[in-house]
Amino acid sequence: MKKRDLIQAVALHTGVDNKTAGKVVEGTIDVILANVAKGEIVNITGFAKFAKIKRPARMARNPATGAQVRVKAKTVAKITALKGFKDIALGVAAAPKLNTTAPKPAAPAKKAAPAKKAVAKKAPVKKAAPAKKAPAKKAAPAKKAVAKKAPAKKR
Repeated sequence: MKKRDLIQAVALHTGVDNKTAGKVVEGTIDVILANVAKGEIVNITGFAKFAKIKRPARMARNPATGAQVRVKAKTVAKITALKGFKDIALGVAAAPKLNTTAPKPAAPAKKAAPAKKAVAKKAPVKKAAPAKKAPAKKAAPAKKAVAKKAPAKKR
């Protein structure tokens, strides 16, 4: 899921327009980034913890030569998934239900008529699908025959 998809999903789930949902998502990301840049820990309960960690200088070993190497001190970003997120991701807990149909005043009435037409069009396509399967079986031996002819042409 890309950011654009996330914004659309948030808009549908909350019942707001895409522009407002985009501002909310962008604002949330900006606040998290600004606070982590300051050195604060941002903890979203049940989701994740964002932190800026300072690692001290240390001595390490080069695995190829076995020689000792000095590693400089550095600052790294650390994101830790919390228990609620892990439980849902691993299937221990049920995922939250999303509202995929946002109530819009004029749009549902217009979308209802084309939806019925689409259902009517889908029925003949389903009937045609089994018919396509039968010729596909007949086409397979034809391909084998063509394959047999190809070596004969090369000689």
